[in-house]
Amino acid sequence: MPGRTLRKPRKRNRTRIIGVAALTVGASLVLAACGSTKDDGATGAKGGGTGKVGVILPLLTSPFWQSYNDYVPKMATSEGVDALKTVNSNSDASQQITDINNELTQGVSGLVVAPLDSAAIEAGLDQADRKGVPVVAVDVAPDKGKVAMVVRADNVAYGTKACDYLGKHITGGKVVQIMGDLASVNGRDRSEAFRTCVKKNYPKLKVLEIPAKWESDTAASELDTLLNANPDIKGIYLQAGGVYLAPTLQTLKSKNMLKAAGQKGHIAIVSNDGIPQEYDAIRKGEIDATVSQPADAYAKYGMYYIKAAMEGKTFRPGPTDHDSTIVKLPSGILEDQLPAPLVTKDNVDDPKLWGNTVQ
Repeated sequence: MPGRTLRKPRKRNRTRIIGVAALTVGASLVLAACGSTKDDGATGAKGGGTGKVGVILPLLTSPFWQSYNDYVPKMATSEGVDALKTVNSNSDASQQITDINNELTQGVSGLVVAPLDSAAIEAGLDQADRKGVPVVAVDVAPDKGKVAMVVRADNVAYGTKACDYLGKHITGGKVVQIMGDLASVNGRDRSEAFRTCVKKNYPKLKVLEIPAKWESDTAASELDTLLNANPDIKGIYLQAGGVYLAPTLQTLKSKNMLKAAGQKGHIAIVSNDGIPQEYDAIRKGEIDATVSQPADAYAKYGMYYIKAAMEGKTFRPGPTDHDSTIVKLPSGILEDQLPAPLVTKDNVDDPKLWGNTVQ
């Protein structure tokens, strides 16, 4: 996402809770993954692990964030976290800062926030830090500010996987990437990774770009205009299926350009998110692939890390016991990069994919 959009705790693989079981892997892994030693990039709280936790969403107009919202109370219960009802910032970065302040005023002991803007969120993080309230960021890493952990997939890999899929299935021609908000590190990572991969590995492809800011209306209107000028488009990369899938398919259909995979004139499409609607589109041949962003693991490990932070636990870079790796970002912040598999017609029915478990 903001979307929707690779190596820290991700829930897609039915990950195990970091704990005593990790001892079987060895002492060094326990120290790296379970935070037995303090790291400069992490922060702990003084509250002993108890108290209310506020959970702030970026938006609820995307099926991805709707699914994440549904997972939050379930994962809070399973992780032993007393989470308040979620708050929706409704795609407004300024409102998100107000939401953080409101939660702090209610006396929460921890916050799990999915930032809308990587830079703007610093103001809210500073408010929490002044009150000694730890914060876990989900999906988007802040440019600055203090957080106990970022729970996120590798968004550079998102762009690279989309590039590789299109590059291997299109011999040459024009491809479009419908980008996210470039004020978000997710939008920047996916966009730069895609264009860099194409330039390096698939020089016969020409990249056209639509900066759609995670807005479905913008995606639809800009794609319509672009297709009028470039009816020979061969491929499309959707950086957030939750907001771009429906308008893209509708726009192609309105121009009689929505051809099923295998048919003459089919436009290869790779998306990001892993929502049920994308899987249905893959089964129908309307799109070819998506990168499954772990909504379930985002909720699970958001709760896991905020509880750990409230207990004063800290972490350091290294592999975890749930198929991810904690890395230190250039800002000094720690990020647990969860796995995000590529989904195609070959594995779209895999029952382990969270998008196949949503009712």
